[in-house]
Amino acid sequence: SLDFWRLLYVLLKQIHGGRWTESDAIGAQVSFVKAVLWYHGYSRPQLQRLPADGSAGSRELLLAFSWLLHSLGLLEQLLARNRVQTGDEASVCTCEDELPSSQEGPGEAGAEDRVDVRYLQWLNGRLRLQWCSLHAQHQEHCKLLHKIHLFTSGSHMDQNLRHFSVTETDLIRQPENCKQLLQLLESETLQLEAFLEWKQLEAVYWQWMETVLDNMAEEGNMCESQDADVEKRRLPEVTSSCPWVDKLTGQMDRLSRDLLALQEQLQQRVAQRKAAWWEKVAAREELQKERFCATARKVQESVELKLGGLTSLRAPRRNRMHGSGRLVLRSTGAASRAGTAACAQEAAAAVSAAEVLAELQLREASLQRELQQLRRECRRRLDGIVEGLEGVICVSP
Repeated sequence: SLDFWRLLYVLLKQIHGGRWTESDAIGAQVSFVKAVLWYHGYSRPQLQRLPADGSAGSRELLLAFSWLLHSLGLLEQLLARNRVQTGDEASVCTCEDELPSSQEGPGEAGAEDRVDVRYLQWLNGRLRLQWCSLHAQHQEHCKLLHKIHLFTSGSHMDQNLRHFSVTETDLIRQPENCKQLLQLLESETLQLEAFLEWKQLEAVYWQWMETVLDNMAEEGNMCESQDADVEKRRLPEVTSSCPWVDKLTGQMDRLSRDLLALQEQLQQRVAQRKAAWWEKVAAREELQKERFCATARKVQESVELKLGGLTSLRAPRRNRMHGSGRLVLRSTGAASRAGTAACAQEAAAAVSAAEVLAELQLREASLQRELQQLRRECRRRLDGIVEGLEGVICVSP
């Protein structure tokens, strides 16, 4: 069990980009694994009830490990994180974020949810400052990458690239670092070979896990039946040793009759309550229809706004870009001057910065329209709140 807790701790730490050391306490490892599994949606109560010292629960941990393999793609994520990057890569994502929109109005928050506006303004200013600093560092990084790609243009053996990356430039300046890079590549090769071997035996593993699940289900049913048998046997064992068995049995019979009578009365009360509720529902149908119409109008306005944003999109949804790619410096018309079919095919499959910028500009315009609608809605709600206040004058900033 201890080894399994440590294994899950190390793997989950790598996925979440954290640091781990051998000196971490087992209690901290157990709590971290439980919290991360709960965060990813694994809410099995048997795992959460395991002791914090890691002394038990090997089969529950095996079940959680299998769930991570199947649901999160644990091995694929580890391979992607441990991949040796020899080229300069950049992540591109033009997918639309489907964030849940809150329907709670400004005046519907409870007293415990109220926060000082000045504190929110301070947090917003701090976030803007950090964002500007990060953006400046990213711009400086891009300028340095552009210089390296420009100065090494025409030096690469691969004519599709035609320039060196930062790693390749560092190897040319410091050839002694080739040994370290070679060790990293050998380690990645071993990981890929192990992953291929796992893929060949994966079906056997899942067949074995099916038997483990069946055994756990059978043991759970046996425990439930044993508990039920114990409850059934408990009263006869006690009553057989008592001299007043007949008196106790009579009292139990009377209690059973009373319980049956109470059950019948409860069923009658439930039927009456249901009938009363149905009458109330029938009486409120007209009011609910009006509210439904108002809600439908709001939904229709939101849909029209989204459709208005979609009409301006020229690229279909299947062309959404997501993932990382290698940065390659190309001048205008480089693909036409390549002269080979392979280079032309590679250039057609590549994603240019102009395409990404155009897609992001369309996305920005759609978000601006949605922001304007939200501002109008917020202003309308604030006007409704102000109308209910007497003797208060609100001056817009």
